[in-house]
Amino acid sequence: MSSSPFSEADLNLLIDEDNSYPQQVWYTLAAFLFVVGCFQWGSFLHSKFARRGHRESDEETAVTNGVHQKFSFRRIPLAVINFYRVVAFRWTLEIGQSYTLNMAEVFVTVAYIALLLIYAFINTTSVEGQKLDITYWCNRIAMLASSQFPIITALGTKNNVVSLVTGISYDRLNYIHRMMARTCFMLLWVHGAGQVVSYPYFQEALSEAWIRAGITAMVAFSILIVVSLRPVRTGAYELFFYTHFLGVLIFLVGGYYHTKGAHGSYWIWPSFVFWAFDRLIRAVRLVVFNHSYFGFKSGSGTMDATTEMLSEDVVRLRLHRPPHFHWSPGQTAYLIMPSISTLPFEAHPFTIASFDSSLLSTASEEDESSGKVLGSSAPFWKELVFLVNVQGGFTKKLKEVAAKKETVKVFVDGPYGPSPDLGSYDTSVLVAGGSGVSYTLPVFLNVIERVRKGKNSCTRVVFIWSIRGADYVQWIEEALIKAVQLAPPSLAVSIRVFITASSYTTPSNSSREDNSSSTEKDSREHVVTRRNSLSLSFLSLRGVRMESGRPNIDALLKEEVNRTSGRMSVSVCGSQGMARAVRHALRFPVSGPSSILSGGPSVTLHVESFGYA
Repeated sequence: MSSSPFSEADLNLLIDEDNSYPQQVWYTLAAFLFVVGCFQWGSFLHSKFARRGHRESDEETAVTNGVHQKFSFRRIPLAVINFYRVVAFRWTLEIGQSYTLNMAEVFVTVAYIALLLIYAFINTTSVEGQKLDITYWCNRIAMLASSQFPIITALGTKNNVVSLVTGISYDRLNYIHRMMARTCFMLLWVHGAGQVVSYPYFQEALSEAWIRAGITAMVAFSILIVVSLRPVRTGAYELFFYTHFLGVLIFLVGGYYHTKGAHGSYWIWPSFVFWAFDRLIRAVRLVVFNHSYFGFKSGSGTMDATTEMLSEDVVRLRLHRPPHFHWSPGQTAYLIMPSISTLPFEAHPFTIASFDSSLLSTASEEDESSGKVLGSSAPFWKELVFLVNVQGGFTKKLKEVAAKKETVKVFVDGPYGPSPDLGSYDTSVLVAGGSGVSYTLPVFLNVIERVRKGKNSCTRVVFIWSIRGADYVQWIEEALIKAVQLAPPSLAVSIRVFITASSYTTPSNSSREDNSSSTEKDSREHVVTRRNSLSLSFLSLRGVRMESGRPNIDALLKEEVNRTSGRMSVSVCGSQGMARAVRHALRFPVSGPSSILSGGPSVTLHVESFGYA
């Protein structure tokens, strides 16, 4: 395609559109984020006040022999909400074994690409009548891409305004960060190809600094896109970490100088502001929560972490919690370990496996003062505990340290991420695989504590854990025993542990009825009779069942749906395969309109899938 003769009228139109179209894209994105924020915060407020009135409506929906009986047109709004949940978040586009996109992500991706392409190619007819004039869209497409980098940078930071507006945590927005970056990468290469084709003296222009800056920026951006692909991030996370930091810096600096001559650099420099603001907040957090390392209080080294191997691929990290460091169940913290990481400022995210509890910690202190042995449960109330799944690189080096049971200096940055609010649900189901129990265990303990305090309307909590060997139970056995002891009789507790090892045989005394109660005398014996493997104290707890083989997620969740009326929450943390299985189980007809209209529970799903998203 050859461009038409460029007139002064074309130039005026080009300048006007290059300035106005990126602004219009921003207005569209701002409106979308505002609408999403209204729904998110509205849902949050509704969940806070729903517990007051949902009991009355639940009386209309009886459950007989596992079948919901009463049909009610009053439940149409609830049926619509559940229909949206299924379509938007449980219907997925699955590519291979590791790539999964829900329909909400697919819609946002398609809509965003369409938005930029529409603004890139509308009104590209020149004054002389040349359609799709390359001079129009070639420069405009670059300006549109440049205008997106402030929000792309913000979405890549831990503390950003988008999370504040929408109520969606940074880790949930990370997919949008990558998607927008890759879309703009595509647009910038189209811009570069258009420049080569349309600019008659491109080779001579290579001597100009602004052209060389643009080429350098695109080379850095290209390398960054390659190393950000999931196989690379999974197999060589440190390579991604270093390349991401350096590549973004080179790209933004090069992009700034490249766009400066075209008066477009004002779209680039805010990225540095957002990045610096996030780093400032994180630096303040580091100083505040790790004060003993910075000389603000005596006792340097008191926050050093102890390490121990729980299995061949799981390391437990324990450190004394700063008195002013508080977190909610399910949140993560970034750990910096200069003696282990290649670079001293590397920060790696891990879910906090311990529970910030006043009730349970007080109960444990009473047990300790009365001479009872708390064993492995003590850290879950008094310390920061992390269960680290060993992969390669950083975690592999940590494993070598843990094998020697050495202590390491750890700087804590956090907490980050959402915490599921299960206060208004009648039934809470928690599903975990392996070290995913780091997420579900604190949530399980939180449900029990809130029910005990009268702050949670839950009547049944189900804890499902899939592990390779029976000895894995010892990671959290004492904590589970303590929690079940403190659970009020009104709360039905079901703990189902699935051992996937082929050599495991289910013990004959592996279950008791969910609603059976333990006396205070029995509770004391639970601690005394603890043994090294599957202890009798754990196996005799009410609601505990040890089973061999992989859990049938579909059957388990359908069973809970059939016995529940009102509201039901399902939280899962595990592999991509486990997350997929839970999503599949909670699609139609389990959470369909017919089930809801017939009195079935309104099901909410929380997915915390570990790995590299």
